[in-house]
Amino acid sequence: MAKRVDKSKMKCNSPTRSTKAGKKRMVKACEGGKEKLIHFGASAYPHNYSDSARKNFRARHSCDESPSKLSARYWACKALWTKGGSKKSSGSKGGTYRGKK
Repeated sequence: MAKRVDKSKMKCNSPTRSTKAGKKRMVKACEGGKEKLIHFGASAYPHNYSDSARKNFRARHSCDESPSKLSARYWACKALWTKGGSKKSSGSKGGTYRGKK
């Protein structure tokens, strides 16, 4: 069972690691006076964030349209699939961390 998350202690629109099994990230999405806790990004999907994989995902999910911040699609496109959104390198068996040490 997932660890309970206190939404009141989370900052709006700031993705963090998900506590839900099978998901990579979560965010407290805030828009128009509404708040919603959203888990997004399939953890079973490998870390293949190459340019071609990024282009295909963004086309498949219509990332260039502007959906609501209260949708998982918006956060997956913004936090995982934009250039610089993920710090993992391409590769079918995962990647190495390219962030600052």
